[in-house]
Amino acid sequence: MRRRLETTSSVVLLGPRQVGKTTLARDLAEGWPAGSVYLDLERPADARRLSDADAYLRAQAPRLAVLDEVQRVPALTETLRGVIDDNRRSGFRTGQFLLLGPAALDLLHLSSESLAGRVSFVDLGGVNVDEALAVGIEPDVLWVRGGFPDSLVAADDDTSLRWRQDLVRSYLERDVPMFAPRIPAETLRRLWTMLAHSSGGLLNASALAQSLGVSSPTVSRYVDLLVDLGLVRRLPPWHANVGKRVTRSPKVHVRDSGLLHALLDIDSFDMLLGHPVAGASYESFVVECLVDAAGDRYQPYHYRTARGDELDLVLARAGRPEVVVEVKRSSAPTVSAGFHRAAEDLAAPRRFVVHPGEDEYPAHDAVVIGLRRLVEQLRAS
Repeated sequence: MRRRLETTSSVVLLGPRQVGKTTLARDLAEGWPAGSVYLDLERPADARRLSDADAYLRAQAPRLAVLDEVQRVPALTETLRGVIDDNRRSGFRTGQFLLLGPAALDLLHLSSESLAGRVSFVDLGGVNVDEALAVGIEPDVLWVRGGFPDSLVAADDDTSLRWRQDLVRSYLERDVPMFAPRIPAETLRRLWTMLAHSSGGLLNASALAQSLGVSSPTVSRYVDLLVDLGLVRRLPPWHANVGKRVTRSPKVHVRDSGLLHALLDIDSFDMLLGHPVAGASYESFVVECLVDAAGDRYQPYHYRTARGDELDLVLARAGRPEVVVEVKRSSAPTVSAGFHRAAEDLAAPRRFVVHPGEDEYPAHDAVVIGLRRLVEQLRAS
């Protein structure tokens, strides 16, 4: 599950979902100058090294400096700017700093004011299905446990579930007060759990607001926070250049299937298969794997008409739909007429029905394909 990161920028800013802390930093630093230094700014001893940040950071060149939980030192960017510019003048232009943090909203704000033109952004997702298979972890295990490495490689399902439940609690008790102190953590937990129950469905802020006893704008603000924290994906509808009545509401997916199952207290594959959320959970899992594999070359959407014709995922490039996907949790999926009609509406050249197995075969104008195989195709395209 190692990932190599290449960049032409002086700073790489990694967020919003950090998956593995020290191990991740070491893996990403593979190939950078030897002796890279790692600081976890939640640790008092590491934070004290930056009491004179300018002197300390200048002394690290030409080594890579990995700064974790960087949002805890927001004033650091002004120092970084001066150090980066001086290092550039000395010929050390790229790969000076790797910044890690848990939330896109602070990371983006952190860099936009001081590091413009000096920084590259990487939205780091969890372990994908091809990466899991490469180290002998089956897709169903990945689906149940999610893409956080410590959850994925836990000794058993109970240990994995406890780790994820602790992570949920950590988000609610640590990160939410840090980034949104006026949002009640318990209310956010209830909303997150509701979204887990309806993952893959259309966002209905009014219904959620009524259940929570708050206003629709308040629900929208809470969902914004979950999106910014990298916990929820808000999938916008595709409605351009379609001469039909289409749904304008976004879909909402809980991004990590393991956290979705932890919120619903689902502790095993057998329990998941018998749970009403199984189909929707698998759709969210597949959508996240495919969006991660497609990267920033594609923009993800969903599509649904008033008639009910639907595409679970639309991947567009340069304003044109190129890949459309329907997700089926079946070893022998049937392709619906609604999928064919929707694909024709968008005139998408590549049409897929994704299923959990390995079989691949044509189905009229579409291809029935296994998740791993489509992930590999998207990475290569």
